[in-house]
Amino acid sequence: KMGDAMAHLTQYQLPQAGQVFEHELEIKRSRFLTYITRVQDQEQAREFIHSIKELYPDARHHCSAFIFHVDGSNDVERSSDDGEPSGTAGTPMLEALRGSGMKDIAAVVVRYFGGVKLGTGGLVNAYTNAVTELLPEVLQVTRSVREIFKIDLPHSDAGRIEANLRGMGIIITDTEYGAEVTYTLALLPGEQAAVESQLSSMMGAEIELKESGHMWVESPSD
Repeated sequence: KMGDAMAHLTQYQLPQAGQVFEHELEIKRSRFLTYITRVQDQEQAREFIHSIKELYPDARHHCSAFIFHVDGSNDVERSSDDGEPSGTAGTPMLEALRGSGMKDIAAVVVRYFGGVKLGTGGLVNAYTNAVTELLPEVLQVTRSVREIFKIDLPHSDAGRIEANLRGMGIIITDTEYGAEVTYTLALLPGEQAAVESQLSSMMGAEIELKESGHMWVESPSD
């Protein structure tokens, strides 16, 4: 059951869907091209890394790092130095991603060697900065666990009640039309009682919401 597994993490930040953020950094004639996007599993991460390699097939290194959330388990974290000295690229990139507080995020840094060696300390700084300078430009959304409830309303009241619920900032994830109109509401944990009393006063009758599980809902970050 998803509810128990998700209990330990109820909210986190992640990059906005469907966007790739990019940044370029030049250090001692080496060019570092950074790309960051949202990934939510191993396959998406691999595809993203591969797509950047295809953009720059002639670059010497395509270093990468990613973190994604797994319900009921630890985050998956991976990184690759892709031919740079061990620990000088992927690990600092992963540290930078961790520091952002975001999950479901992947970074690829493409390096074109400029003829001047940077040394291990120089490389660590370069790959760290390549990621940290781009992070503030990554548009974020909030993913939070919501409690899901259903409510059946007469067709005559449904439109008015729906408008009021949306006005209260309640997320309506689904609407089914049958003999009555069934709304599926995604509430923050602990919101149920307040919403029930609002609905009861709007309807002039005692309203109880029927619980039907949990789900992740995305909303704009404040």
